[in-house]
Amino acid sequence: MAGPLAHIRVLDLSRVLAGPWAGQNLADLGAEVIKVERPKVGDDSRTFGPPWVKDREGQDTKDSAYFTSANRGKKSITVNVAKPEGQALIRALARECDVLIENYKHGDLARYGLGYEDLKGVNPRLIYCSVTGFGQTGPYRDRPGYDFMMQGMGGMMSVTGEPDGAPGGGPQRAGVPIADIITGMYASIAICAALASRDAQGPGRGAGQHLDLALLDSQIALLAYQNTNYFSTGTPPKRIGNLHPNIVPYQPFRSSDGEVIVACGNDNLFRKFCEAAGRPDLVADLRFATNGKRVENRAEMTRVIQEFFQKKTTAEWLALLESAGVPNGPINDIAQVFEEPQVRARGVKIELEHAAAGKLPLVASPMRFSGTPLEYRLPPPLLGEHTDQILKEFLKLNETEISKLRADGIV
Repeated sequence: MAGPLAHIRVLDLSRVLAGPWAGQNLADLGAEVIKVERPKVGDDSRTFGPPWVKDREGQDTKDSAYFTSANRGKKSITVNVAKPEGQALIRALARECDVLIENYKHGDLARYGLGYEDLKGVNPRLIYCSVTGFGQTGPYRDRPGYDFMMQGMGGMMSVTGEPDGAPGGGPQRAGVPIADIITGMYASIAICAALASRDAQGPGRGAGQHLDLALLDSQIALLAYQNTNYFSTGTPPKRIGNLHPNIVPYQPFRSSDGEVIVACGNDNLFRKFCEAAGRPDLVADLRFATNGKRVENRAEMTRVIQEFFQKKTTAEWLALLESAGVPNGPINDIAQVFEEPQVRARGVKIELEHAAAGKLPLVASPMRFSGTPLEYRLPPPLLGEHTDQILKEFLKLNETEISKLRADGIV
């Protein structure tokens, strides 16, 4: 069966990560996604290398590995939106689409006659999703925004990393652009909700709307309980490294030959952990009997556990805690991640046939459907790979018209 969004067509004018991540989610869900790129240049992230995608002979291509992470399932067309003829092509494509995703700075597309109000007149059913650093309103709306900025400005770095004064202490960004990714995820949800709202109004009658997604908003939302911890206490949370502000023990401990994460999310799991470790006396200790007390006495709790934890190997602890039903795990590098039996069994690594690379390894979507399973039909596209196909199929242009557009630098 086709994916759950197989009836949807998306025009993706976004670049780099947040917008493209949303577009890839929709493509994974079965939507037809047309990626609009600048002629000869393309999405900025095509140049975010090394590493580069290798061709069948093992030589570097012009596309970065970064680009392939967020553009699976799309068709690429090149259009110069700075020229009136290019703007006309975008308007014509928008007329044929259900969704448009863009991450230009506030007001930029409106200057080309491609803002929401402009395209609403062309296609009243269009879901127009704008992804920016700061949103469409407020005093910062005209500022550019990048993930690193948002991790700092939105509070993420204030709670990530070792405490000041500790070895390696100081604010840290997450190891991936989490503000971009979470904004792309929120955009995906918003688009699906807007489509459902539109279609609930009746076949062909529902109206589209403008979706306003901001990296800063999304980054702040991602702080979750750290926000409400602050609201509750009036004191901003601080960096505590690998510790959890509200749960103990919920952290890595050093074994005799490595580290193991122990996650006792409730008092029953703490009891199981103590029994497996041969320390049932800790459950009766009033300093540690409840999670609240363990949080209050975190330093002593950590000291006591670390003292006996280092007497066994990582493998011994993993086996012991697994048999006791205590959540645990190693700290894998990415190569080790893909060797995990569970990861192999779930088919997390996939391969798609790429025009230049041959078989290109990628990561499957974590969304699993019983009735409308996802199909991975298209690899990340080469720049402009589908330009002629799209102009012919959707806009009914002939070879002569396409040749002129190309000669004039429009596509």
